Amino acid sequence: MESKFPKEFLWGGATAANQIEGAWNIDGKGLSTADVHKFKDITDKSQLNKVHENCDVTDEQIQEALNTDDTEYYPKRHGIDYYHKYKDDIAMFAEMGFKIYRFSIAWSRIYPNGDDKQPNEKGLQFYEDVIHECIKHNIEPLITLSHYEPPLTFCTKYNGWYSRESIEFFSTYVKTLIDRFKGKVKYWVTFNEIDSIIRHPFMTGGLIESRFKPEDFEEVMYQAMHHQFVASAKAIEIIHQEDPKAKVGCMITKLTYYPFSCKPCDVLETQKRMRKVYCFSDTQVFGEYPKYLLKAYENKGFHIKMTDEDLAIMKKNPVDFVSFSYYQTSCVAANPNGLETTAGNTTIGIKNPHLKTSEWGWQIDPTGLRIALVDLYDRYRKPLFIAENGLGAIDTVEADGSIQDDYRIEYMKQHLKAVGQAIHEDGVEVMGYTVWGPIDLLSNSLSQISKRYGMIYVDLDNHGHGTYTRKKKKSFDWYKKVIETNGASLFDEEER
Repeated sequence: MESKFPKEFLWGGATAANQIEGAWNIDGKGLSTADVHKFKDITDKSQLNKVHENCDVTDEQIQEALNTDDTEYYPKRHGIDYYHKYKDDIAMFAEMGFKIYRFSIAWSRIYPNGDDKQPNEKGLQFYEDVIHECIKHNIEPLITLSHYEPPLTFCTKYNGWYSRESIEFFSTYVKTLIDRFKGKVKYWVTFNEIDSIIRHPFMTGGLIESRFKPEDFEEVMYQAMHHQFVASAKAIEIIHQEDPKAKVGCMITKLTYYPFSCKPCDVLETQKRMRKVYCFSDTQVFGEYPKYLLKAYENKGFHIKMTDEDLAIMKKNPVDFVSFSYYQTSCVAANPNGLETTAGNTTIGIKNPHLKTSEWGWQIDPTGLRIALVDLYDRYRKPLFIAENGLGAIDTVEADGSIQDDYRIEYMKQHLKAVGQAIHEDGVEVMGYTVWGPIDLLSNSLSQISKRYGMIYVDLDNHGHGTYTRKKKKSFDWYKKVIETNGASLFDEEER
């Protein structure tokens, strides 16, 4: 069967430095927010709805973390030891046929405190080696500049992204990277899920909530978000100046909401919720704040400090492409009282009775991905990139050593078919797809590894016990065939 995907489609996988690397205190790396984020052993799935609480950290908790070298209760300190095993891991990605590998650079591995005058050469060399390994295997690197791990000193000393100095610190970091890697990296993303600063402000923005008055904190988050928008635009400018052929994208959490009913009030409430999703990409694609967001600031009495120079930089440097994560959809009602809620990817919505859910309560909706692609492309007319999509599940190693993750295969198959339909039938321009994550890694908010995403199994438990050995799951060969056939194998059964 003829593929529904273009010949140049970029198949691959995505990871984040703080969830895989480990090596938290060697070769000059500084501490990041991830290194003081404690493991939360939540078995009661209702507790997953406490999105903000699960991700917040206080000064006291930071000090507690600084007083110990423990890695069992701070598992992102050990990760999956990718720092020492990256060559083998990238070789396995190549065996799957990856055309692209999205990974992030730990800012604190390059500038340990965020404000350092000189970069850490060992950190730069590590990422140069990773990039070289990708290129050796004909894999395009896609680098995320910031993925949930600002340097800890940057947070404690400057209040993270709330400080205007953050823009200059980040620009120095970006300039260092592009000077070193220009010509080797074609694709960049500035901030992973930039909207997430509103949901987990410490991990994303380095904001320690307990330092601010509760009534002021929402405005603080939006001020920090403004600084990230300006820093993102400056990063685009720096990268384009140094490497005109490079493409730089934004990334949002693509949350798609459906009205719980066809009542006009539910439809209106859904429209309001979707504006809260799109304001982050609207700003970076169009290079200016949407009027509805400025009106929201006015209505709340917010006074976001922004200069004419800020607005000029943003206007001058829109993104080249729009990337996003997609995991689930949920519903919205004007009156949610008495309706069951569902949580996923640190977001909360009303449960859709027509959808199945994962073991973590995330609603599974492949059609929602097609809807998301059409909506984004109609809105922006820019190339789209699916930067994250995958299924977190409990995997069982069978007596013969195999991992029969048919549920993951089914999840990916249905979502990828939806992508093919969006391209082939709806005319959407999709650059590529990087599954989250191709190898088991630590989850973002809870730091668990028992919630496994990979096509590659890592022998490790939630407390850091295990051999760290890698093993292929059934989904490994399945995804390999999908890539070999450029997606045609997804539709084989329909042909027969």
